[in-house]
Amino acid sequence: MTSPADAPSADSARSAALVFVGPMGAGKTSIGRKVAKRLGVPFTDTDKAVAAAHGPIPEIFAAHGEAHFRALERDAVREALAHGGVVALGGGAVLDPTTRASLADHRVVLLTVDPRVVRGRLGDGGRPLLAGEDPMERWTRIAEERRPVYDEVADVVFDTSRGPLQDVVDAIVAWAQTDTARNGQEQE
Repeated sequence: MTSPADAPSADSARSAALVFVGPMGAGKTSIGRKVAKRLGVPFTDTDKAVAAAHGPIPEIFAAHGEAHFRALERDAVREALAHGGVVALGGGAVLDPTTRASLADHRVVLLTVDPRVVRGRLGDGGRPLLAGEDPMERWTRIAEERRPVYDEVADVVFDTSRGPLQDVVDAIVAWAQTDTARNGQEQE
């Protein structure tokens, strides 16, 4: 946590993005979009931004490999953070050291989800890292490998496994409004 001397000013707290990180299928896009609407700020999904600018992500992976995709993703994250609002990052975006460093200036929400719940959310494709046999085993391995990095960048954690997702949205909105007000008051 930040001390009052290290806390962002009221202006930077308002302009800082609210960033969602977490494993595939945790709800970053669906929850992020609802939180943005409630807060009255723009929403950006960096995976969708990459796809809009460069084509479908599975095709990027197939034609150019993961490293090329991660470079495109890093650029999309940088641009989204500069615009503020609510930003949903792809599950692996935090693996990039430049992206992790950039997140220090923003409020970061880690969304978690139980593997039993995520199975129904992942659908049947569009996630190159889960292609092949036993996608749930791959999801579990990837989520476990990335968890320490998610924890490193997160300011707060919300689990999306139980109850209506609207309850998670409400809790995040309350936290974001309290956090923004607290950061603004600390500098007065």
